[in-house]
Amino acid sequence: MPLSRRDFVHRSALTGAGVALAGAVDVLATAPGALAVSRGEDDRHSEPHAPGYGPLIDDPAGLLALPAGFSYRIVTRTGTTTLDSGEFTPSNHDGTAAFAGERGATLLVNNHELGGPRAKWPYPVPLAEDLVYDPAAAGGCTVVEVPRHWQDRHHADTVSEWVGIAGTSTNCAGGATPWGTWLTCEETEDRAGSNGMTKDHGYVFEVDPHDRRANRHPRPVKALGRYAHEAVVVDPKRGHLYLTEDAAGPNGLLYRWTPPHGFHHGRGRLATLDDNAGVLQAFRCFDSGGRFVDDLSRATRIGTVYGVDWVDVPDRDARTTSVRKQFTEGQVTRARKLEGMWWADGGTYVVSSFAREESPVQHDGAVWFYDPSRRTLTLKVLLGVNAEPEKDGAFDGPDNITVSPHGGLIIAEDGNGLQHLFGAVDDGRTYPLARNELNIGTEAEPEYSEFTGVTFSPDGGTLFANIQTPGIMLAITGPWRRQNGKDC
Repeated sequence: MPLSRRDFVHRSALTGAGVALAGAVDVLATAPGALAVSRGEDDRHSEPHAPGYGPLIDDPAGLLALPAGFSYRIVTRTGTTTLDSGEFTPSNHDGTAAFAGERGATLLVNNHELGGPRAKWPYPVPLAEDLVYDPAAAGGCTVVEVPRHWQDRHHADTVSEWVGIAGTSTNCAGGATPWGTWLTCEETEDRAGSNGMTKDHGYVFEVDPHDRRANRHPRPVKALGRYAHEAVVVDPKRGHLYLTEDAAGPNGLLYRWTPPHGFHHGRGRLATLDDNAGVLQAFRCFDSGGRFVDDLSRATRIGTVYGVDWVDVPDRDARTTSVRKQFTEGQVTRARKLEGMWWADGGTYVVSSFAREESPVQHDGAVWFYDPSRRTLTLKVLLGVNAEPEKDGAFDGPDNITVSPHGGLIIAEDGNGLQHLFGAVDDGRTYPLARNELNIGTEAEPEYSEFTGVTFSPDGGTLFANIQTPGIMLAITGPWRRQNGKDC
């Protein structure tokens, strides 16, 4: 049953008309340039220790700056490492998830964000037999197996890599499932006959890292819609899937897919669905006064809480009109650059990477939390516009995200200027964790690629992350400790 504006207004009145609602939730913020909730009177008398692991130390190898005590190893590198079949590792690493493999190994499914025809890319995903959707497309994902003792540099075991799916396009963030598979998302709306493609694109595909045979003859999960997909998460309790759309003109949407009655999730089950199975809906937000919210950038205060309703998508396959354009003004809520998501704490964290002139209010990044039990969306992180992105110290453009087993969030930066991995703890502070030092520009005009695919190993001891261009997967280890705000 949808949460009506009247229900939400009534709840807000019982809890203090929005102000108490905002104060009742844990809050994340960022600094400098943040919009944050003030601390209480008791907090002003004792300054907590700074979160994080201290300042970043320049890397003599010119690749990755880390705090003292931390180190990294390169897992895969485009043009250097090779697949088991002999081809070079594909380029443009993006969304990644880690799964427990056999004998203590870690299996990593790695998206490769390669759009358009294959001839455009020196290192496309190889067209492995029976694993190809569209032979004209360059993207897909690979599976990387990291042995248990690989971090020991004296150990003889080596990393293996093979194709999970090929012939897909612009594979971006994606998401892991509770049943141990990977959902790879195409961030494109290319149709057959356009941009060199021979099949329609803009779908979600399921990839099983544990069973190569299960990935043969890939079939898109059309029930989840055709649009510029970014990320996806699964509600393990209710069975809903939530999906983000990275698009503009107009801005993209947050979607929810409800499975059909009697459907049970499991490996390969999504691919058996009819194209119109279940219900695909887009979100519609309203404030504590019952007023419709047209764009998430309207929220300028950490702790803002919106009620959420869901509106049916008329044509999920977008046969004549893009899905986000099928709604009239006032029907749905929009947001620019809806990017990474991660399921934790009984709901999903959702990133809006930035907002510019296409949005009502400008910002340099926001993280929201959707609570399905309360049907509310709460603003957790808000980055003010970063006026000097070429200088260290501020962050902008959050993208891929994970919830850390050591507390708080770890966020991959895709902004202007310098690029970081940074953490955010639950009392409103952030800290740097890594900085990309690989200059792919010139000395006069330096350029640094975004971070992607941030995810922890199943045991929480290794943080994996990618530098998208040229395509480098890194394994970061160090003296992890609990990051929970006041007790850091």
